[in-house]
Parts: sequence; C-alpha cells; structure tokens
Amino acid sequence: MAKNLLIVESPAKAKTIEKILGKDFEVKSCFGHIRDLEKEEMGIDIKNGYKPRYTVPETKEKVVKELKSLAKKSEEVWLATDEDREGEAISWHLCEVLGLDPKTTKRIVFHEITKPAIQKAVTSPRTVNMDLVNAQQARRVLDRIVGFELSPVLWRKISTRNNLSAGRVQSVAVRLIAEREREINAFTATSTFKIEALFTTPDITGKNVTFVAEGKKYDTVDDAEKFLQTCIGAKYKVNDIQVKPAKKSPAAPFTTSTLQQEASRKLGYSVKRTMQIAQQLYESGKITYMRTDSVALSDTAMDDIRKQVTGQYGNNYYQPRKYRNKNESAQEAHEAIRPTYMENSTVDDADGRRLYELIWKRTMASQMADAELERTIAKIEISTNKEELTATGEVLKFDGFLKVYREDRDDEDINEDEQQEGMLPPLTVNQQLPLREMKAIERFSRPSPRYTEASLVKKLEELGIGRPSTYAPTISTILARGYVEKRDKDPIRRDFRIMTLKNDQIAKVTEQENTGAEKAKLFPTDLGLVVTDFLKQYFDDIMDYGFTARIENEFDEVAAGKLKWNNMIDDFYIPFKKDVDNTIETAERIKGERELGIDPQSGKKIVARMGRFGPMVQIGDANDEEKPRFAGLRRGQSIETITLEEALQLFELPKTLGELEGQEISVNLGRFGPYIKFGEQNISMPRGEDPFGLTMERALELIGEKQKADSPIGFYDGKPVTKGTGRFGPFIKWNDMYINVPRRYDFENLSQANIDELVEAKIKKEENRYIQNWPEEKISIENARWGPVLKFGKKILKVGKKADDTKYTADELSTVPLEDVKKMIEAQIPNAFASKKAAAKKAPTKKAAAPKKAAKKAAPKKKS
Repeated sequence: MAKNLLIVESPAKAKTIEKILGKDFEVKSCFGHIRDLEKEEMGIDIKNGYKPRYTVPETKEKVVKELKSLAKKSEEVWLATDEDREGEAISWHLCEVLGLDPKTTKRIVFHEITKPAIQKAVTSPRTVNMDLVNAQQARRVLDRIVGFELSPVLWRKISTRNNLSAGRVQSVAVRLIAEREREINAFTATSTFKIEALFTTPDITGKNVTFVAEGKKYDTVDDAEKFLQTCIGAKYKVNDIQVKPAKKSPAAPFTTSTLQQEASRKLGYSVKRTMQIAQQLYESGKITYMRTDSVALSDTAMDDIRKQVTGQYGNNYYQPRKYRNKNESAQEAHEAIRPTYMENSTVDDADGRRLYELIWKRTMASQMADAELERTIAKIEISTNKEELTATGEVLKFDGFLKVYREDRDDEDINEDEQQEGMLPPLTVNQQLPLREMKAIERFSRPSPRYTEASLVKKLEELGIGRPSTYAPTISTILARGYVEKRDKDPIRRDFRIMTLKNDQIAKVTEQENTGAEKAKLFPTDLGLVVTDFLKQYFDDIMDYGFTARIENEFDEVAAGKLKWNNMIDDFYIPFKKDVDNTIETAERIKGERELGIDPQSGKKIVARMGRFGPMVQIGDANDEEKPRFAGLRRGQSIETITLEEALQLFELPKTLGELEGQEISVNLGRFGPYIKFGEQNISMPRGEDPFGLTMERALELIGEKQKADSPIGFYDGKPVTKGTGRFGPFIKWNDMYINVPRRYDFENLSQANIDELVEAKIKKEENRYIQNWPEEKISIENARWGPVLKFGKKILKVGKKADDTKYTADELSTVPLEDVKKMIEAQIPNAFASKKAAAKKAPTKKAAAPKKAAKKAAPKKKS
C-alpha cells in the first residue's frame, strides 16, 4: 500500500500522474463532484443563512466507499482536483466526506500535467481555499434558488406540457437569441447601387490584366443611372497613387471562450464538443488547463516557443509578446491554453488532433513577428464629372505569423463591403486607363446574423455573464429544454438589378441571387419566446444583462474574500421572493396568442398560440358549439411570423391522393415529420420534400422504394431478413431484432454467410444479456456494465436485496419469481402495477379538488 493517497477528478488524469509520482503515491479519481444539494425542498435551509444540505448521490456511493477505505489505510491524503472554483469545492467536499481537516489537508494545484509541474506542486502544497469554495457554493445556491422558485411559476402560468425551467444565466442567454430573432424579423432590407468599373492595363510582363475600381454608392436606381449617363464618352486617368506600409499582429493565445469560438469557425465544432476534446487533451498531459480566462504565458512556455519559432522559421520570425487581459476578473487560472510541450506540433489521437493543432498554431503565432503589407490606393479621375473611382491592392511583403496561423472572424464582424484585396498592376500618375465596362449593382442591407454557439459565448463574455466553466453547460441546457434549436436556414431567391455601361451604351438586366442561408445557427423556439416575454415582464432583474453581470462580479468578490457569500444571497433573495409570490398571485396564464385573421370557409377566427404539445394554429373557439380545429406548426414556422395563408395550408393535411391495390394513399404530418400512409403502412418522406406539394406519382415512387427496401435480402431460420439505414447507421432486421452492421461488412452486398454471422452474434449477445425476461410484462433482469439491473418498460432500476439484506448473485436472480421482481419494482415506483380501472377512478377527484383549493386560498384572508 502506498504511503500517500492523491485524489484527482478524472481517471485519465490519475493514470498519467501516478506514472510521474511513482510508488510512494497511489492516485485515485473521484470522478468529479461526489456530493450535490438534496433534491427535496430545494436542498437549502433558507431560514438558517441559506445553509446547503448536501448528499452523496447513489451513483457516487461506490466511489466514496472506495476512497474512504483507501484514506484510512494511507498515511496522508492529498487533494489534486482542478484549479478552478469547481475543483476547490470538490476538494472541500472530499474533506467533509472522508473526515479530513480542510485546514491541514494538503491541496496541490497545477495547470499542466507534466513531470516538472506535478513535482513542483507536491513540494509546495497549500490548504483548501475556503473563499473559492464559498464562491462556488454561492453560485450553486443562488442558481438552485432561481431554478426552484422560478420553474414552478412557469409550470403554473404557461399552458404547455414541456419540462419548463428557468435559470439565472440560461434565461438571459435565451433572451439574447430571442431579441436577435425579433430584430431580424423586424428588419426591412434597403437597397443601394454599388459602382464597379473594370479597367484593363499591362502588368510588368506586358500581359494585360483586369482590375476593379469602386465608386460611391447611390440610394436609388435613378441616381445610379444618372451617374452612368454622365460617364458616357468619359476618359479615365490615374489622378493619385498612395503606397502605404501596413502591419497585422497575431491574436493572443487561447482562453476558453476564444478556443470555443475559433474551433466553431475553423473546425465546425460545437462548444460542448470542443470542451470534451480539450478535457481529454488536458488529462492526457497534452495541453494546459482548458478552463481559463487568462491570456498570459509562463516564462518556461515563452522560452519553449522561442526555441520552436527560431528553430523552424529563423530569428526574423520571432517577436516576444506579453498579453494582458481586458477582463479584470480573469484571476483564477495562471495561463492561457497552450501545448505542454511545444516541440509536439501534433498528437496521435485522431479525435484530438485537429483541436490540438489549432492550439499549437495559435500559441506559436502569438510569439511571432507582425505580417508586413504594402497597400496601394489609386484614385482614378472621370473626365465628364467630378466623381472619383478608387482601386485598392495589397501586397504581402513579409508573412510573419501568417506563416503559421490566421484568425477567422464571425459573420457580424465582417463588413458587407469587405473583400479580399488583390494585387494591382503597376500604375503611374496621369496614366490613361481604357474602361472595359462599368456596372451599377443593386445590393441589399442585411440584418445582424443569428448567433452561432461560439458568437453567443463571445456576447455573454462581452456582457460579463457567466465564466469559462459555465458557457458549455448553459448552451447545452437551453437546447435540451427546447427554448432554442440549432439548425440551418435555407436560402431564398431574390431579384437584383444591374445596369451596365459598355461601349457608351447602358443595358439593364434583372438577375437572381440566393440570400439568407445560414448554417448551424441558434433559433429561439416559440416556447423560448413565450418564456422570455413572461420572465421579462415579471422578473426584469433576473433578465437584465447588467444585473446578471453584477452577480458574477459579486461571486468574484466572494472568491477574493471581500464579501460574505450568505450576505450576497440575502441581498438577492428577499426582493426576488417577493416577485415570485406576487407573480403566482396576480399573473395571468400566458398563451403567446396571436390573431391571424378569419377562416374563409367557416368565418371563424384563426389564432396561432402555444398549446399543451407546442406551437399550433387554432380555428374557432372553445366556447363555440362546434369543437375548434387544431394544427401543429411545421419546423421553421413560428407563432410570431406565420401568415394567414401559411396557417390555412396546415389544415390541408391529411390529404388523400388516390388508391393502389384497393388501399388508400394519403399524406400527413406526424411527430417525426411528413409521411405517406398506404393502408396500414406509414412511409417517411425524405427530408426537404414538401408534403403539401406531393403528387400521386411521387407518392407511388416512394412507396415502391420502401417496398424494395423492405423486401428480404435473405432468410435465417426460415424467417426473412431485411435491411435499412437508421439513426445509428446501417442495420439488418430479423424476427423484430435490429442488428447493427459494422463497417467491415459490404452493406450493399451482404452474403448469406454475412447474414448468418450477424444474426448468430446478436442472438448470442442477447442470451448473455438476459438473466430472466418477461416480454409480455415488459420486465427483465439484465446483465449491465456494473452488475445486474431491473428493466421495467424503459426504466432501469436497482435490483432489490434479499430478506437478510444481502445482495443476490446472478445465479440466484435466474430463479427469482416474477412476483418478487414486481415487489422490487413497486418499492422504487409505487403503484407501478395499479390497474387501469383504479387509474380511471381517479379522474373525478380532479373536479372535486377545485373547491378545496379555493377553500385553502380563502382561509388566510379570513384569518387576517
């Protein structure tokens, strides 16, 4: 047994560190947080200074038990959790659970997993920093209070079955996305006419080259045409040439948010994926700590980079730079994200390679020389009017840091008029230039683009909302709750006008362009819009950007020991609780309703609103004699923007198209999109195909394709085998059993031998899976990764213990009667097997409960 037990957060990190420290240390992982707030009654004692009530979740009981056992046997326990507030809190929780004194237990931190860093940390341990712990605890408590108090308000005031929730940072993030969407919807494009002239002149080799010169913009087609008319018969000469040197400097090394932004722009990674890969790279010792808002580099790193730059590119490419944070609260981490060893320009891991190389290039570039440019600006005179044209060219004289890396930019940072500047041919003052043609091209103004995950992170950071550790979970939460969806937007066709002056003649044409296409952007759902409006109306503090940023600053003050955490919570909670109580008492239920017009057939009102199952259109009213008609909105449609014509179209489905073999063919919209119904068979339509425009001919094609796909490709045990492609890739189906087909098989040409092999392997696997199985009851006892489990429908439950409180063995479970298994299920899910009749009897009690509720509400008033 090793003398020292060192506890880290992740098992991958544990293996790496154990190799470094040697036999005196046993390194074990606690797998992240080992305690969390109790779920019952918020888990916070509001009346007792917001004291949190922590519990060890079931999933961590085994880990805690093992760590307790190892801690008792060890001479000393060391804590080496991550260096941020979350890591500090985990160390404190470990002290509490393992019975360690946080004032004396050795706590070490490092921002890179290298031998020098680990050995240095072990020689200079500290103790748990309770200020950092309290800052994390304050965030956790405040966010739990907001979630537990606000979410029930939403459940009561918004008519939907969705699992609604609200949160201090998540609700503000949704507000940003909602406001951007409304800004886009309210935007009216205006057009201007851009003047572009093409000239041809010889270059230094005598070869004729064409370059572009631009004139000023005109607001109307008439003004643009008048300008072109004044250019008829004009001569053009170079009036002035300016050659200016210019420089481009490299960006700072990566912080958490800039890594997320650049990985999104360059690699197309989501924020969550970036952080998962970065975590793996850190834990395997490849990069420094990935949750940081610092842009600083250590002296060791600077020296390492200098050797690499000068060795690979020469001394003229090296330029040392020290970067400073604009954000004053950037204090938790010591360094920017960088490779631990700069000599490693790549890694073997296929998943991590692209992200690692991005980090390596950015780190290298940050210590490299400026790129040197020469910018030429030529002014061209028009003889027939007083206007001037401008031609711009750029020559790269010295590439500097651009040899390694060029930073990308977000859509909103790119000016509409920006274009890549090419080289100009040699020009001289007074040189006459022959005009090939001049165009006035109609161009339209654009609204601000929708947020990507990365540009949302950038905006949150600019506003001071959230910290490095919160960006990824915030985005995951708002997507999971259905307040926001990430999707593409198809382009629309738009006309634009061009007038061309050529050979002193003006020609006019109208052409078409695609516009408005967006990829992987964040769109608010109708639910997100409705919830945002409700929270803004009744909880303006929570939804205020400045207020949310101030709360973050107060967490920083707690971390610095300048503010007591429960005093901070108290200042927030008292006015917040008043708002909650007042809203429950006075606010009306919200439907997000918008009137669209009158149905021409029935004369009834048509409204778009939120229903129990999501956004929908309704014809008629609940008070009418005839029941209202309902239709769900299609993907991409919104209550806020749907037109009367689009709403009426939704009621065209289901639509009968015809008959085949005596069976009706119809088209309809379902939960998973549009489908064709052929007899009892439902056939999904391909993505992007419009169900409203579906013809009988196309329906027959799709039915034929489905029948062909469903026809057997072989037989096993006398039963047919079919194949298809699903969510998880290609599969074959036999006897209601779906069998994934690995890549090593030629899926398009599966032989009978392949089929036999795949089916037999699956049967064998299924035999090992079940200890006992009662399919008609939807109950089974199965072998799982960590031991036997109970399955009841889609629920996975624990296997109960025997009467003597000992665990069942797998052999014993193979003979346990069904009745005993049902008792195990009922112990975890009360009334799991209550009959349908008993359930039906409950219905009238709903109505009977109404007067009781009223009586309860009335009681306090009588008392007062």
